Amino acid sequence: MMNAKQSDRLATVVIYTLVGVVIATLVFLLGYILFQGVPHISWRFLTTASSNMTAGGGIRDQLFNSLYLLVLTTIISVPIALGAGIYLSEYAPHNAVTSFVRSAIEVLSSLPSIVVGLFGYLVFALKFNLGFSVLTGAIALTVFNLPILTRNIEESLEDVPNLQREAGLSLGLSRWRTTTKIVLPTAIPGILTGIILSAGRVFGEAAALIYTAGQSNINVSYTDWNPFNASSFLNPMRPAETLAVHIWQLNTEGVTPDAKAISAGASAVLIIVILLVNLGARGLGGLVYRRLTGKQAKGAA
Repeated sequence: MMNAKQSDRLATVVIYTLVGVVIATLVFLLGYILFQGVPHISWRFLTTASSNMTAGGGIRDQLFNSLYLLVLTTIISVPIALGAGIYLSEYAPHNAVTSFVRSAIEVLSSLPSIVVGLFGYLVFALKFNLGFSVLTGAIALTVFNLPILTRNIEESLEDVPNLQREAGLSLGLSRWRTTTKIVLPTAIPGILTGIILSAGRVFGEAAALIYTAGQSNINVSYTDWNPFNASSFLNPMRPAETLAVHIWQLNTEGVTPDAKAISAGASAVLIIVILLVNLGARGLGGLVYRRLTGKQAKGAA
């Protein structure tokens, strides 16, 4: 029989071993993708339109479409999730109705992305006659990310100590001002984490976008950014093949001679952009947190 110190030492070794396995797996995957793809990345690769038949194509349009969908989905989903999270955390009574709503959110968060894509295709693309478009893809991704984002915001608000709410109410503040001036700024780091995770899912999602945003793409020049032009990059009603969908298409039905090289380079760009978005969002969140609360956020740069 082991004594308490031996058991603690063994448990510590096991925990560190498992953590090391996870970190090593992550480093291996990221290193392999970057090692295979970075040599194919160049300015021409990033600024050249893709080619379906000839070699030498780039990922300009797909990269822009991914960023465009990320921004549009965030604009749609964050206010809705923020309002729902505030209501569930600060205003909703504890009864059967709110329990059912939370259960429904848990069920929706576990839906496969392909199911959300088919739902978006049947409802938004066909029923509402939006067709394959950026807007259809953004709405489908909103349905895909909204449950997780709402749950994350609710938990971030609930993690704020009740003493801060009581202090605000004792000073004569209304519940709304207490929530917006005290509780919400304190919960910004957790809320930002949820937004970052949802942004990563949006940028790397492929299955849901195949049936909503489409697999075709309209190649236009950077000078043709008139939002009223049917072929403009800024037109939300045009079809848009994203970077993740482009990678999937290259590996399944790509006929270009350098399909593997383009796929490897696009995968590396996808990883790099997600890392940059995460770091940038954390830095921005830390700045906003310091401005609102006057102190350093935990884990902020």
